[in-house]
Amino acid sequence: MVLSFRKNKGGGDKEEAKRERNRNRALVAIAKANQKMSVRLAAVILSTSTLVSALLGIYRDRLLNSMYLDTYKVGIDAYTVAFTIPDFMYLILVSGALAVTFIPVFNSRMAKNNRDSAWQMSTSLMNFLALITMVASVLIMIFAPVLVKYVVGPGLSESGQVLATSMMRVIAINPFLFAIATVITSIQQAVGRFVFNALAPTMYNLGIIIGALWFTGGINIFGHQIFGGGIMGVALGVVLGAVMQLIVSSIGLIGLGFDYRFKIYWKNRGFRKILSLLPARSADQGLDYVSSIVDTNLASRMADGTIRAYQQATTLYNMPINLVGVAIATAAFPQLTERIGSGRKDLFVKELRSAMRLIIWFSLPIAVMMFFCRGYIVSIIDRGGNGTIAMLLGIFCIAIFLRSIFHIMSRSFYAFQDTKTPLVVSLITLAIAIGFEVWFVFGLHTGAAGIAWGQVIWAALELIALIGLILRRVPDLFDREFWLAIGRMVLATGLMAVVTYAMVRIINLQFENQNMLMVLFPLGCIGIVSVLTYLGLSKLLRIDEANPILAKLGQIVSGQFLIKGKK
Repeated sequence: MVLSFRKNKGGGDKEEAKRERNRNRALVAIAKANQKMSVRLAAVILSTSTLVSALLGIYRDRLLNSMYLDTYKVGIDAYTVAFTIPDFMYLILVSGALAVTFIPVFNSRMAKNNRDSAWQMSTSLMNFLALITMVASVLIMIFAPVLVKYVVGPGLSESGQVLATSMMRVIAINPFLFAIATVITSIQQAVGRFVFNALAPTMYNLGIIIGALWFTGGINIFGHQIFGGGIMGVALGVVLGAVMQLIVSSIGLIGLGFDYRFKIYWKNRGFRKILSLLPARSADQGLDYVSSIVDTNLASRMADGTIRAYQQATTLYNMPINLVGVAIATAAFPQLTERIGSGRKDLFVKELRSAMRLIIWFSLPIAVMMFFCRGYIVSIIDRGGNGTIAMLLGIFCIAIFLRSIFHIMSRSFYAFQDTKTPLVVSLITLAIAIGFEVWFVFGLHTGAAGIAWGQVIWAALELIALIGLILRRVPDLFDREFWLAIGRMVLATGLMAVVTYAMVRIINLQFENQNMLMVLFPLGCIGIVSVLTYLGLSKLLRIDEANPILAKLGQIVSGQFLIKGKK
């Protein structure tokens, strides 16, 4: 696929010439939006898009919970179970495995000005992954009843298993659609283009929302109903969201010169290098989701609605991790690979240390605020609140800080093109964590809380092991200045925690029958005061990470920001 601009040469039809000019303007605008950017700006764009996607996800979850969590618990549990295997296949075959194996190899080709090899590698990988995920999708459709009954939903009722099987067969097409979209976004990440890569995930949530609002009543064409509706309509919205995500991500290829061919270049060395790196990272990524499958299996043996409650708590817990840890690590990763590729380990250490400090500065206060405000947060996605979700989220808050740092630590190994070390670490620590979960649930009878504590233990063990191993390669990673800065961040977070807790106690909102706006206003007040307190303490304690934000706030307050915008 070669993307180019054309000029209308004829003096013929004026309308056609006008349409041609509009198309060219649109292409130019897209190309400008798709320009290379700095790590800081990329992190801001990715974080902003993650926030928008998270807000859409909150609305999506509130919509689905209001429709089904209280009135059709079996159905919403079945819907949650239906995602498990398709998501697992996507994660183990594509997902983060592709990004961290593709980008270093792609950048090494571009650094040597070998563009033809880079594009052959890209098109080969796209076709290869499309092929294997298509096979996986077909297999999921065939074996869905067995997978639901014996792997992910053994504790569901018979009707719940039948419904989960039907929805799983609809959602099974997602790994194929996501595989193509992920190769496209990985190309954009590799060359430092993040705008359309950042926009694509929001489309997925929009598709599910459309399904919940319009497809649940059935789909009619020319007076004939072609789809029965109900909660199956939400599953159809999931597929719509995947298609929309693919379309938006494809727009980001404009101006990059990507030359698509319906061919796999098996002799391309870059393609073969990625294939050699992919299994270890895919297995590592798959282990993360093996944990999710085990958790779903355990939760299915508990009361109706537990699967959904656990999934909702997990979603809320992952939001700040994606917003901070994943966004910053994703933005920093291409530059880390460039430093290693050019032999500048000193710059690699400097930038890794800087990324870690930034992640810690953001994640510490977010985890504390989420812990104290968990009742408010849960009531946003489930009107009136939900004690089980709030309890699970409180436990997960401990792991937000750990998991946020984990993403940049694991990518530090991938920058060295080492995918095996994180795999071995994940395998050992996951086995230990699952052992704890089984003991908590069946031995200590802790219920869903035992599953959550197992996740916290896993996050702690995995991060400790990765830090210990990376220090063998870069022993000068943590200097005295780093630890002093972290100490100041902990102090600022602790003082902010006192303010946050005091405000929660003073407001003391009762969540029963409160609509979203009545919850958002006090939550917003607590959040604003807590954030301003943290920023003020960071300034007082001379924490450098706060300076860019404080400078921007100063411009806004003084009016200089608005004056700049007019220029």
